[in-house]
Amino acid sequence: MTDASLPLAQTLARPAAGPVANRSDPVLDRLKGLHPKVIDLSLDRVRRLLAALDHPERKLPPVVHVAGTNGKGSTVAFLRAMLEAAGHRVHVYISPHLVRFHERIRLGASQGGRLIDDEHLAALLEECEVANAGNPITFFEVTTVAAFLAFSRVPADVVLLETGLGGRLDATNVVDRPAVTAITRISYDHRQFLGDSLLEIASEKAGIFKPGVPVVLAPQPEADALKALMLRANAIAAPIQDWSVEERPNGFRFESAKRQLDLPMPGLAGAHQITNAGVAIACLDHLPLAVDDEAVRRGLAAVEWPARLQRLTRGPLAESLPPGWELWLDGGHNDSAGEVLARQAVDWSRGQSDGNPALPLLLIYGMLSSKDPFEFLGPLAPFTHALRAVAIPGEEASFTAEESCETAKLCGIRDHGAADGVDAALADLVAGRRTPARVLICGSLYLAGTVLAENG
Repeated sequence: MTDASLPLAQTLARPAAGPVANRSDPVLDRLKGLHPKVIDLSLDRVRRLLAALDHPERKLPPVVHVAGTNGKGSTVAFLRAMLEAAGHRVHVYISPHLVRFHERIRLGASQGGRLIDDEHLAALLEECEVANAGNPITFFEVTTVAAFLAFSRVPADVVLLETGLGGRLDATNVVDRPAVTAITRISYDHRQFLGDSLLEIASEKAGIFKPGVPVVLAPQPEADALKALMLRANAIAAPIQDWSVEERPNGFRFESAKRQLDLPMPGLAGAHQITNAGVAIACLDHLPLAVDDEAVRRGLAAVEWPARLQRLTRGPLAESLPPGWELWLDGGHNDSAGEVLARQAVDWSRGQSDGNPALPLLLIYGMLSSKDPFEFLGPLAPFTHALRAVAIPGEEASFTAEESCETAKLCGIRDHGAADGVDAALADLVAGRRTPARVLICGSLYLAGTVLAENG
């Protein structure tokens, strides 16, 4: 009997097989077998299924809805950390996952919450399948509805809802009146669905705005993106909130109508995280929940978010490095991510980042073929001493290692080469140097998930 013919709950109860969990997750494998993986932006299928389940999206605690291109996940992570530091129960829905599918749904509890367990998720998905009655639907839509079901039945104080793609037609955009909506930095991504210009992309993201619901906007470097967001907010009378952050020695200052705070640097690496933290703090001002300044400080310090400039210090990959070497992981994959990493590279080269020494920067790089490799790698190239390219394991839509080497060559990275995998790439980089260096694995969240799974 194949997985596709097993009952859903039985399939999900089976342990994941193989060394790379996110390539053989039974939840994801089963959903892909039942529903198309292709993206089909629409709200009709989701609304029909929610209606069949008695509208769980209408039975939620206050919702924070977050869209954008870069920084959505970090903003949600900051929000969760600060809300939990204040003692609140926080439901969270994110995408994509890194290692296991159930990472997408986190249920709030009095002790900080937990990822949904497989048995609970299996029962919810089975219920969705029955209610859907064989109608067309994508696996992301079914998972979103399952999350709403879980959130409507488990008591909590707030829901943090991250869009999957875009905003206007994203499956999460069915909550009629969230407490607040937020837009992080907008950049080029998913052009085949959202449009070729920042004006078009921002207009799609602004589709999460609701009449009269406060809007928190991250600073937008591009005028077209800001223009589209402002036009939509003004058209539906969604008030845009005034707030600011200013980087200062050893920290930053946040100011809004309700708070003026001098804060230490956030627990997530990179100066760009100051802006993401600012978006999150500004959102707190519009929730019917008490989060005092001390909870803000504790949350900023305690926040965790894998594969966002994450330093790997344990596991077989990190432990294979000689003394003095560093290993970092980042899942960014577009022009903005390349710019952020380039800024971090400058700080690293000056020894100005959290006391990290100035070391040569070496890249292990892999990217999906749906992305623009030059937009990402171009900003990083001037700071890169060597690059080893890999194909992303289990992904048909990955650039080959040889194709990525050609990109590196055209970007001006002289020392480049192909490797059969991350471990082989790391060994090759180490073998080619006699002094310590800093290795950054980058180019894709899918690659980052593979690394986290393999590194334990």
